[in-house]
Amino acid sequence: MPTLYLIPTLLADDTAAEVLPPYVREVIEKTDAYFVENVRTARRFISGLKTSRIIDETTFFDLDKDTPPTDTRRQIQELMERKRNAGVLSEAGCPGVADPGSVVVGMAHTLGWRVEPLVGPSSLLLALMASGLNGQSFVFQGYLPIEKADRVRTIRHLEKEAQQRQQTQIFIETPYRNDALMADVLASCQGNTRLCVACNLTAPDAFVRTLTIREWKSQVPDLRKKPTVFLLL
Repeated sequence: MPTLYLIPTLLADDTAAEVLPPYVREVIEKTDAYFVENVRTARRFISGLKTSRIIDETTFFDLDKDTPPTDTRRQIQELMERKRNAGVLSEAGCPGVADPGSVVVGMAHTLGWRVEPLVGPSSLLLALMASGLNGQSFVFQGYLPIEKADRVRTIRHLEKEAQQRQQTQIFIETPYRNDALMADVLASCQGNTRLCVACNLTAPDAFVRTLTIREWKSQVPDLRKKPTVFLLL
């Protein structure tokens, strides 16, 4: 049976040497078909590794939130019939977590493929490691609602869950909406609730800090257009 490689990509530009094990490059050199969230980003990532892979001889299948599952199933079945391995590439970090990669992974398991996750940077785990919050019990909530009233209601629910269960609540936002989310968290949560803000992880200007809501109110960071993970407890 063919192998589906879950290939981590970079969280920050020009960090491949620091965050990717050598065998990631080796897998990419021998893999010529990929399911990707963004073809342009995937091509740039592979080209930047400077492998022997000829990018114009590489096949890319779109796999975003709007891709019909029937298309993905047909593509992976065709690869299986041709006995070709394939890779999955996220927009950033590890595929299958907070992106559509899990769709093709689930199909691969159903069809009997061998699935191999490769080691690489995960913003969620890096943020949790650096937060000082509960790493024994935590839950990733993904993106919070866009509409303000729903978002505030969700934040208050997450704070209650965190306090009652002593469970770290992890969530993210589209970078250009980070400041609005931060403002809602500060306005909605109790003063002694702890919040970790983990921003631009693995980049030279990475920022990770855990403070109480009361402390954050006097030193609100600028998070505009910066990939950020929020953790609440």
